[in-house]
Amino acid sequence: MPSLNVNGTVREFQAEDDTPLLWVLREQLGLTGTKYGCGVAQCGACTVLIDGAPTRTCVRPVSSFNATQKIVTIEALSPDGQSHPLQKAWAALDVPQCGFCQSGMLMAAAALLQTKPKPTDADIDEAMTNICRCGTYNRVRTAIKQAAGIA
Repeated sequence: MPSLNVNGTVREFQAEDDTPLLWVLREQLGLTGTKYGCGVAQCGACTVLIDGAPTRTCVRPVSSFNATQKIVTIEALSPDGQSHPLQKAWAALDVPQCGFCQSGMLMAAAALLQTKPKPTDADIDEAMTNICRCGTYNRVRTAIKQAAGIA
């Protein structure tokens, strides 16, 4: 049976090779924090970290991953779901409106802060390509800076 290393635990699953990783995470493993948005890897709602890199999972077949790669979903960003500096900043600044895109936004922002702990506006613009229908981009930028300790 195939397996994946998800949130620090090797998990087995049953799915066709061409099944997008998103559906294995949601349907097979019960990790529903990662969302389906557009289905063409444009919106970013399905973003998780694969070996630390933000990855859109709605178009990546599960067969392109293996158990040695570390997959981190929004459920593992912090142990209690609210103590990561980004989650604190998101809440303090009322970033979410509808909230649908937020798990993908948080994961992209977390990857950014892992590689650039003190990002510039240009760094944020380059890293944050997720789409938010509610238009909370200014609050997202401020929250990232607050979490980085530069706001």
